[in-house]
Amino acid sequence: MAAENRCEFPVPPAAGLGAGGPCRRCNSAPLPGAGPGKWVRLNVGGTCFLTTRQTLCRDPKSFLFRLCQADPDLDSDKDETGAYLIDRDPTYFGPVLNYLRHGKLVINKDLAEEGVLEEAEFYNITSLIKLVKDKIRERDSKISQVPVKHVYRVLQCQEEELTQMVSTMSDGWKFEQLVSIGSSYNYGNEDQAEFLCVVSKELHNTPYGTTSEPSEKAKILQERGSRM
Repeated sequence: MAAENRCEFPVPPAAGLGAGGPCRRCNSAPLPGAGPGKWVRLNVGGTCFLTTRQTLCRDPKSFLFRLCQADPDLDSDKDETGAYLIDRDPTYFGPVLNYLRHGKLVINKDLAEEGVLEEAEFYNITSLIKLVKDKIRERDSKISQVPVKHVYRVLQCQEEELTQMVSTMSDGWKFEQLVSIGSSYNYGNEDQAEFLCVVSKELHNTPYGTTSEPSEKAKILQERGSRM
C-alpha cells in the first residue's frame, strides 16, 4: 500500500470548527491531530518551523515553554498564518530545535558554536547551554595543544642600523640572538661594526585555512633576510 502524502503545513482550524482545513500549498488534508493542541508554528526571522508542543516544552524554564503556555508576561505576536513571530536568526535556530526533538547536539560544520550558544542562552535552554560550552572548550583545547611553529630569519646590519632594526620589530617578530662578525671599512669614515641579527616569529594556525598578509614592517624584515 502506497504511503499517504500529507503536508507539514496544514491550515490552522477556525474557532469552533475542529480540525484545520486543507493545506494552502498542496490542498491536502491536515495531519491527524493537527489541531492547536499539538502542532505549533514558529516564524523565526522570516523562516517558518513546524513542530509539536511537546517538543517545545522539553525545558520548563525555557522561553519556548512559556510561549506554548501563553504566558501573559510574554509579548508574543503572530503572523497572518498564526505562527509565533520570533526575531532571531533562523540558521542557528535549527540546531536548537533539533536538540529539543532528539536530545543531541548536531551543528553543521559551516556554523559557529558561539552562534548556537547565543541562541541557546536567548531561549534559556540550560542543558543545551552546558553542551555547547563543553563543545567550545573541547575545540579550544585541541587548538591550544597544536605545537607552535617558528620561522627564523638572519639579518645583517651595521652598528648604526641597530636602532632602526629595533624599531621594525613588530608583527610578532622578536630578537633571538645578536652576533658580531667584525667590522667593515667605509671610505672617509671609521670602521663600522657589523652584526648578524637572528629574529623569530610564531606561526599560528588560522581558521578555515586562511592566511594573513604581512604588514609593511614585516615585509622589510623578509626582504633583508632574503638578501643573506
